[in-house]
Amino acid sequence: MSEGEFQALNAEVRDIWDTNADFWHEHMGEGNEFHRVLIAPAQERLLSVRASDVVLDVGCGNGQFARRLAALGAHIIAVDVSPRMIEKAKAHATERIEYRVLDATDGAKLLSLGEQRFDAAVCTMTLMDMASIEPLLSALRSLLKPTAPFVFSVCHPCFNSPRTTLVAEETTEAGVPRTRYSVSVSDYLQPQATKGVAMAEQPASQYYFDRPLSVLFNACFNAGFVLDGLEEPRFDTSKSDGRPSWRNMIDIPPILVARLRRL
Repeated sequence: MSEGEFQALNAEVRDIWDTNADFWHEHMGEGNEFHRVLIAPAQERLLSVRASDVVLDVGCGNGQFARRLAALGAHIIAVDVSPRMIEKAKAHATERIEYRVLDATDGAKLLSLGEQRFDAAVCTMTLMDMASIEPLLSALRSLLKPTAPFVFSVCHPCFNSPRTTLVAEETTEAGVPRTRYSVSVSDYLQPQATKGVAMAEQPASQYYFDRPLSVLFNACFNAGFVLDGLEEPRFDTSKSDGRPSWRNMIDIPPILVARLRRL
């Protein structure tokens, strides 16, 4: 797309998150079940944050993970494209967190944060909200110290996207009725931008920029990063309520969490 079309899309993405900010903050709080059980523990393990670390939180939303990192003793620079999201985050600010409105698709603005300033960077469930990830990855190579990790989480590209369907099927095994849970994948390899909702009844549908694993990780490799940590968290106990939900998909991960370092 042209630069003008890209900027118009970016503006729409920002406006959507401004519209959703109050609802999102009210329903997300300090993390919903996905964040508390799956995402945050995996990110914390891969980050291994120390009390003296300066960490960049990209796409911080209402600041819930930034606050978690601050509680571990780190100093956080937390940025988000949505001014309203930053307002909600600042309402629960601590002295260890600096919040800024910043578009993570703008490499020049990212570099203004300070080259080789950060001991780690994290992007919690935000890469799939960004129309372009290459400017961020390029900037991170300069923003991070030489051995610093970049950890990100996304909806699992293989199993969890607007193009997949959760399925519950009634079947019989050895004469015993049971429910089998699965994921139906309609298509995967072509990157697509589609709209959907992360939470029922949120005011505006958000964009999902779906990237297959090859596109996602090759963008990281082309920016000079190597992959040295990977987790696919899933729920380990089933509700067994007959509903096709991630709580019942105990062998299929809805989330992918990766750690990268500069080559």
